[in-house]
Amino acid sequence: MNATMNADATAPAVKPILSLEHVHKRFVKSLDAAERVANLFGAGLQDQVVRAVDDVTLDIAPGEVVGLVGESGCGKSTLGRIIAGILDPSDGLVRFEGADVAKMNGADRRKADLAVQMIFQDPAASLNPRMRVVEIIGEAPVVHGLIAAEEMDAYVCGLMEKVGLDPATRRRYPHQFSGGQRARINIARALAVQPRVLVCDESTAALDVSIQAQVLNLFLELRRELNLTYVFVSHDLGVIEHIADRVAVMYLGRIVELAKTDEIFEAPNHPYTQALLEEVPRLEAKKRAFTALKGEIPSPLRPPPGCHFHPRCPHVFARCSVDRPGLKPIAESRLSACHLNDETAARPGRTRSAETVSMEAAQG
Repeated sequence: MNATMNADATAPAVKPILSLEHVHKRFVKSLDAAERVANLFGAGLQDQVVRAVDDVTLDIAPGEVVGLVGESGCGKSTLGRIIAGILDPSDGLVRFEGADVAKMNGADRRKADLAVQMIFQDPAASLNPRMRVVEIIGEAPVVHGLIAAEEMDAYVCGLMEKVGLDPATRRRYPHQFSGGQRARINIARALAVQPRVLVCDESTAALDVSIQAQVLNLFLELRRELNLTYVFVSHDLGVIEHIADRVAVMYLGRIVELAKTDEIFEAPNHPYTQALLEEVPRLEAKKRAFTALKGEIPSPLRPPPGCHFHPRCPHVFARCSVDRPGLKPIAESRLSACHLNDETAARPGRTRSAETVSMEAAQG
């Protein structure tokens, strides 16, 4: 396998429903008037630039579930919002069914926006407390002409039944429902415009464990029934292991490892992925010593040069601090961005952990 292949190498051999090509997202805080005046006297102040997403390439196939994981502040939620069309990328392309979303005309852009919907983390905060559930779910399909206004009541009843809610409660307000029920209302609202892709941003994080399981099973059932594609944004590796087909591990705006879920959890390659999985609690009889990653995640205002992870990596060597590692294939349908893999990147079928490669390199 050629080591120059891009991140599309892990995508299934079908036409992707969504493609991200070298996507960046920067948030800029410009200098205020006082700071500009200070610069006249030599303060040397500059605009603050947060690089929330830093050169991400990813293909998502129809019907698959892709998990985005990483620490808080790694950019996974921002990437989810770009996929959902809520944020526009600063650079790069987002394609829906092969077409550049940024260049779509009004009708095509509206179609693409409706096809990709987002379910937010806090079910209560994302529901209008002044609207009844029938209006929350039914307003968008009426506005967009998917149903007539007189059909809204029956349409909402059908959606509520689909997500496991009693249609008789449709005239209640959000505060009259439990957390799990509000999560289902959010799902019903997203389904109301007949999407093809759902971006779920920590959609079960605020729920009790038993309710989480019910909502996750609902997602899987809806996937089978409606052939939905999911992008699951989560810090909960247990949720991702249960529901995802592929996992993209993000660190400080970059994807550092991308592979099928079972491969990630059975043999993580990138040192950051290894560190994440080492701290997952497991039901084992033997005692374990949990050791957190050394240091804090660097500020996206001033990311480290070279590999962003090198200040915290236990296998760091000189090249890591100056040369950014590319996301390269290390085996069939598997990518990792680590210099420790360079000597074996062109040999498919040999997936070794970064720790093993480091030990072999040390032994000469």
